[in-house]
Amino acid sequence: MRRRVSRSSPNAVFLNIPYDDRFRRLYLAYIVGLVHLGLEPRVTLGIPGGDRRLDRIMDLIQGCRYSIHDLSRVELSRGEPRTPRFNMPFELGLTVAWSKQYPHRHTWFVCESRAYKLQRSLSDLGGTDPNIHGGTIEGVMRELCNAFVHPAQQMPTIPQMMRTLPSTI
Repeated sequence: MRRRVSRSSPNAVFLNIPYDDRFRRLYLAYIVGLVHLGLEPRVTLGIPGGDRRLDRIMDLIQGCRYSIHDLSRVELSRGEPRTPRFNMPFELGLTVAWSKQYPHRHTWFVCESRAYKLQRSLSDLGGTDPNIHGGTIEGVMRELCNAFVHPAQQMPTIPQMMRTLPSTI
């Protein structure tokens, strides 16, 4: 049975990022930065239950005009056996396939903390320039502004975005 392809929201951005405490500051930076840019962040934490998780993720990707895939935390687990988690690269792969099938409906961006890491970890994306945030809040906001350039509208500055972050981070 073929799934019905839903229309994507023109301002929706699928965020494929870690949700743990170590990434909390950058998670909040993505949310605040996207909102300042007039975009609607969407994350898998907000998907209601019911269908198979993979189907819900695909519906979320297909319902967004853009997606951001932060692969800076694709690393080996601490416990034995030391195993990498492949959820984020897998979701990036799903997104790349979707955007190849419907190129005018979805644009994706890859973020990393260090230059050249993507070329070593996922060489099939050769020719893709990742947005390098350096693992900092300011870096995330800078790269969001670089990714979502709108010459016709006034862009918020990084200091303006930084002022609206919760003081607890």
